Amino acid sequence: MRIAIAGADGRMGRMLIEAVTACPDLTLAVALDRPGSSSIGHDAGAFLGQKTGVLITDDLNALAQADCLIDFTRPEGTLLHLQACIQHGVKCVIGTTGFTDEGKQAIQAASQKIAIVFAPNMSVGVNATLKLLDMAARLLNSGYDAEVFEAHHRHKVDAPSGTALAMGETVASAWGKKLDDIADWARHGETGARETGHIGFSVVRGGDIVGEHTVYFCGTGERLEITHRSTSRATYAQGSMRAARYLSRKDFGLFNMQDVLTS
Repeated sequence: MRIAIAGADGRMGRMLIEAVTACPDLTLAVALDRPGSSSIGHDAGAFLGQKTGVLITDDLNALAQADCLIDFTRPEGTLLHLQACIQHGVKCVIGTTGFTDEGKQAIQAASQKIAIVFAPNMSVGVNATLKLLDMAARLLNSGYDAEVFEAHHRHKVDAPSGTALAMGETVASAWGKKLDDIADWARHGETGARETGHIGFSVVRGGDIVGEHTVYFCGTGERLEITHRSTSRATYAQGSMRAARYLSRKDFGLFNMQDVLTS
């Protein structure tokens, strides 16, 4: 399977390139970066000390050489890449977060033409955590307050993280609610007592934290904590490889990591 990587000179892009080149059943075909990047024209494997023969480019028409694009960039870039994927019949794995409702609708519309895996987190462990949260929330649906805490590196630009939102949505769904109706996104000043049945969010941004998420279920006399910590982006890259392989069997449609992991 021929793979294209977006954001090739970024930290996640490099992790993805390393993962692809280590997979005997996958081939790096295209490496994209933003126009004006100093990496344009350089070999995509230079940071590994190896030559891949694939030069980093900003030409989206290069996607015609790929079967699947893996994109962990920014919403505006991903949506631009998605249109090129439709044009060239290329499948897409989207790990980008921070989309507006309009952006999510554009992804849904694109999935009618190409196959897409769209997930806020490609980690196998995170997706197992979501399963555990659903189970816990169904059991702790009365007498417990839920809080979602997340921490990421200082360069992350969206908050709460896509994974934190997915965790909140999992708890809300288990409670038969919509997250937007019961989420407390911030607290400041005289907030009054905590409202029963709401889900609070807390965010840390600093240093080089790869990713940490904890959901607290706080009851009277006890507290349950479900935590996932990432110490390397490699777990996201490996999950993305599984998602790309999954799409090799699909012509169109919108899928998530639960689909990938249970197939």
